[in-house]
Amino acid sequence: MLRTQPPEPVVNGLSDDRHGSVFGAVKRAIVIGNGCAGAENQCIGLIRSLGLFDRHLYYSVTRPKGGINRYLQWLPIFLYKRIHRFISSICAGFSINAIGIMDDLDVADAKQIATMARSTFDKYGALLVVASGSDTISVASSIRRLAMENVFVVQVQHPRSRLERFDLVITPRHDYYLLTPEGKRQIPFFLRPWVTPREPPGRNVFLTTGALHNIDASTLRNASLEWQDEFASLSKPLVVVNIGGPTRNCLYGVDLSKNLCAMLQSILWSCGSLRISFSRRTPKKVADIITRELSSNSKVYIWDGKDPNPHLGHLALADTFVITADSISMLSEACSTGKPIYVVGAERCTWKFSDFQKTLHERGAVRPLTGKEDLVWISLYMTRCVRSGATVLLTIMQKLRGA
Repeated sequence: MLRTQPPEPVVNGLSDDRHGSVFGAVKRAIVIGNGCAGAENQCIGLIRSLGLFDRHLYYSVTRPKGGINRYLQWLPIFLYKRIHRFISSICAGFSINAIGIMDDLDVADAKQIATMARSTFDKYGALLVVASGSDTISVASSIRRLAMENVFVVQVQHPRSRLERFDLVITPRHDYYLLTPEGKRQIPFFLRPWVTPREPPGRNVFLTTGALHNIDASTLRNASLEWQDEFASLSKPLVVVNIGGPTRNCLYGVDLSKNLCAMLQSILWSCGSLRISFSRRTPKKVADIITRELSSNSKVYIWDGKDPNPHLGHLALADTFVITADSISMLSEACSTGKPIYVVGAERCTWKFSDFQKTLHERGAVRPLTGKEDLVWISLYMTRCVRSGATVLLTIMQKLRGA
């Protein structure tokens, strides 16, 4: 169990007046993460928007990796804990390691957190609990059940069942795509009762266009200062290409990488500089093709994956983005900058991912890359994606005040 602050942080208020009203409702927060940066950054982004980043504790729910554990990842965390405890006790008796099962299992203690919330309520007020990821669901809901009058529990990403367990659920609008007429046509009638969510969102559900994230104006300013010297010599416009990896609902491979290379080579004449980053999900064969085709061009820089990671610098200082359609998080972050964004592979998306791409396109936040663009004359203004931080803040304040 990890903490970023002492369990009873002293609150002195913020110097920034725009956050002053927040502390009339909530003065401290807890983030429960699952060890995945994509999920945890959504929680961090929310508490940053509430002005509580310096007043939060961090707890985790993370499973051991490797060995027999990879065959148990599909089990609910409560059942996994029991199996882990049982096998570990047997192995300890024989002084053996069951192929990784005895590795540390880190699960936030719901009883301990609830006790802390109750014992400090009179002094600090309600405790905001923000969790994200399927493994955190049982912990967050248990905290609310044990200290309902002392906490306000927010579950980020759809928990898939029993939404009444949480004070607020924040989830992308496309999670409810299957309730639309088009979504229903794609589900056989005999499967519809088993597909979640099974009902329209209730009053405790807040729908966002994309994913929450921790990119705000302050983050971009700091990143700009940190990276401006390294980027100062780069010719404009600076085009950043973020490449993710294929997913079940957005399949692609070598064919898309070859098409992307051809389109980038077609627009290189209008680029001052072009910087390419791969994610941890990018298949090696995709990265190899792009590197082979583009690395010899003097305008192109390909990040080698070593620290420091230029991602924040790219978000702050790029003039235009080219992003593969598979990553909702990368697109959501880029949209928050208000800069032109070109998407590659959106036509390959299916199901709710297709609906997400359609929404971004209809709002004018993104457009498909064609290879015919003249980036020198592209307007730097684009419609910004809807960011839900401020609205979520108001929702939380109203609920905590009994509105």
